[in-house]
Amino acid sequence: MKRIVVLGSTGSIGTSALDVIRNSNGKFQVVALSGNRNHKLLIEQIKEFSPKYVCVGTEEGYLEISREFPEIKLFLGDSGLTELANLKDYDILLTAVSGAIGIEATVAGIKNEKRIALANKETMVAAGGYINKLLKEYPKAEIVPVDSEHSAIFQSMLGGRKNEVNKLIITASGGTFRGKSVEELKNVKVEDALKHPNWSMGKKITIDSSSLVNKGLEIIEAHELFGVDYDHIEVLVHPQSIIHSMVEFKDRAVIAQLGAPDMKLPIQYAFTYPEREANIVFEPLDFTKASTLTFEKVDNKTFKGVELAYRAGRTGKSMPAVFNAANEVAVELFMKGKIGFLTIYEIIEKAMERHIPIEIDSVETVKSVDRETREWVYSEYGEKEE
Repeated sequence: MKRIVVLGSTGSIGTSALDVIRNSNGKFQVVALSGNRNHKLLIEQIKEFSPKYVCVGTEEGYLEISREFPEIKLFLGDSGLTELANLKDYDILLTAVSGAIGIEATVAGIKNEKRIALANKETMVAAGGYINKLLKEYPKAEIVPVDSEHSAIFQSMLGGRKNEVNKLIITASGGTFRGKSVEELKNVKVEDALKHPNWSMGKKITIDSSSLVNKGLEIIEAHELFGVDYDHIEVLVHPQSIIHSMVEFKDRAVIAQLGAPDMKLPIQYAFTYPEREANIVFEPLDFTKASTLTFEKVDNKTFKGVELAYRAGRTGKSMPAVFNAANEVAVELFMKGKIGFLTIYEIIEKAMERHIPIEIDSVETVKSVDRETREWVYSEYGEKEE
């Protein structure tokens, strides 16, 4: 039985992970759960999975959980995520929290020499070089990606040696606004951006998918996870979301991972790797219904998220952290109705233009760059609401 800590258990990845665990015939045990604001759902999860440790993001949730479950060791706020990662009595840390808050917990998990089932893009985007350095210092630790595209690359790369890889091909659904022009995007609403055609995800990542910033984050993450140069990472729009990504080898053979658009498979694979296990939650891919697979080039003139990410990644050092932080605040402001959709790109670009890159050599450096970038965006585009 593998013992699992689920950070972000009330989000879309977290609830999918618990569905995998629920139907695993006892192969997995939940040791700890964390939820941010949805403490009502967190309470239901506690009742079902009986974790020994819990972290919640609000004081209201903390008081309610502490009253109802006095036997549980309870933590409050972002620092509690790191406390959970520092526990000794678990095997796998699933980081399914959104945003830069997942970085410190991942670092703690690596130093604890655990397997990190990584569903938090920002960790490798903002601190990839530092994370890779830590993985060398703590060789018993490992990262197995959960993000569907990176899981697909991870699986496809098993078909050859690392030095035989010619190119990584990351697929993109194209998001809600695929095919739209700049003019058509000027006045889109939040509710429009949240209507993803294929995937059921959290609000922030769905907005990122609509802007293709999500794909930009994945480019930087793929570079850090797999050590492949940016010139050998390509993005293709694949509206059906059946091929989750591909690897082209030097002999021009292309190996792809296919499956229904469902996060449960990459979640479980991160738990069971290198083995594969059956689970009733998995839906088989019906090729008769997926007989047409199409591909398009990215419209970089309209959707600037990909090109901005290449620029940040190639600049390196702290620039990807700026790309990430500026986008997080921009998406927050867009969802609050304070900026238009296209202003997301403007904010990212201006934040990068004003930043002088520095080396990322610690979590504190990441936090400093992240904080400074956020403060600038708020000061220029809208005050942070406490």
